[in-house]
Amino acid sequence: MGTRNFTRCESALHSEVEALRWAMENMLQHSPCQSFGTGCKELIAMIKEPQEWPSFTKKLEKIETVQICFPDFKITHVPRVRNQYSDFLAKTARTFRRELLFIGCSIPVWLPRPPQA
Repeated sequence: MGTRNFTRCESALHSEVEALRWAMENMLQHSPCQSFGTGCKELIAMIKEPQEWPSFTKKLEKIETVQICFPDFKITHVPRVRNQYSDFLAKTARTFRRELLFIGCSIPVWLPRPPQA
């Protein structure tokens, strides 16, 4: 589990691509994780058919370079209703006025908890 707030990207889809690259690079350092989940179906399509997304060529090349380090790389769609915890962390990270970077197995005390459903 991790979160990071990025400076503004060109679009929400650019943010998704950048977030995946960041997560992959960090998993190489901190975890044997080979599986990634996203609520963005377009991101999955981009990974499967990068040539169909010419405006993202450079960003997708970076992901392909990191993906080589994951022999069993897998990315799956996680519907928003099953992704509320991650969604909450992402929205919270956007509210920070300074750089926020967190990787860990549990939410630190200083990061707000999601409301209980």
